[in-house]
Amino acid sequence: METAGRAGVCVRCGCRRRRMGPSGGVCEFWRRVSGPEERRLLELLSYGLVVLGAASALLLCFIPMPYGRYSSRRFGCLLPARLAWALQELPSLLVPLGLAACGGAVSTAWPNRVLLGCFVVHYTHRALIFPLLIRQGKPTPFFTFVLALLFCVYNGYLQGRSLTNYAKYHSDWLKDPRFITGGMFEYVSGANFFGEILEWFGFALACCTIESLAFALCTLFILGSRAKQHHQWYLEKFEDYPKNRKIVIPFVY
Repeated sequence: METAGRAGVCVRCGCRRRRMGPSGGVCEFWRRVSGPEERRLLELLSYGLVVLGAASALLLCFIPMPYGRYSSRRFGCLLPARLAWALQELPSLLVPLGLAACGGAVSTAWPNRVLLGCFVVHYTHRALIFPLLIRQGKPTPFFTFVLALLFCVYNGYLQGRSLTNYAKYHSDWLKDPRFITGGMFEYVSGANFFGEILEWFGFALACCTIESLAFALCTLFILGSRAKQHHQWYLEKFEDYPKNRKIVIPFVY
C-alpha cells in the first residue's frame, strides 16, 4: 500500500492506514517471537538461573555480598539506599505488567492471572513500599545495584513471559489441595530469608513451571548464603548468641 504524509493516507484509494504506536510496536514484537524457539529459550534461561544461583552461593563463601552492613566503596560509587532499592527491584514489577498488558496465549486464564498477581503483589511491596520503610539504610555500591537490576530484568521476563504466554493450567487448578491456608527468629538467624525462600517454593509449587522452580532454587542458593553471612556475624558480635540456632531452615540448616 502506498502512503503519503504523516497521516498515512493511501495514494491509490485515499483510505487511512492505521499507524502503530510505540506500545503497539512492542506488543507486536512479543507476538512475533512467540513460539517453540522462545519456549526453549525460557527453559535454557531457567537452567541458567539455577547455575547462577549455585555459582553465587559458592562465590559468597569467599566474598561477602557488599550490601547493607557489608556495604563498601570497593564495589563502586555508593547510591542512596532507598533509590537503589526501588530502581533495582522495579523491573520485576514492570516487565511482567508490560507483558500482561500486551496479552498472550494464556494471559486471560484465571489461574495465570492469579499466579502472576501473586508475583506482582510481592514486587509491588518490594519496589514501591519497602524502600519507603528503610530508615538510615547504608548506601548501596553501584556494582551490587547493577547485579540486582539485571537479575530483576532477567527474572521478570522469565516469570512474566511464562505465565502470560506458555504455562497452561486446567480450569480448576486453583482448587487443587496445594492451595491451602495455614511464626521464627527463635529457630533460625535468617527467618526473613526463610520466609522468602518458602514463599517462592510455594510459588513454584503453584505454577509447576521450570521458570518458577529455577527462581525458587536460585533464591534458596543466594538467600541461604546471605543467611549464613548474617549468622556468622551474629556469632562473632554477640557472645551469648544461641549456638544451637540454625542458619535459615528450622532444625535442618
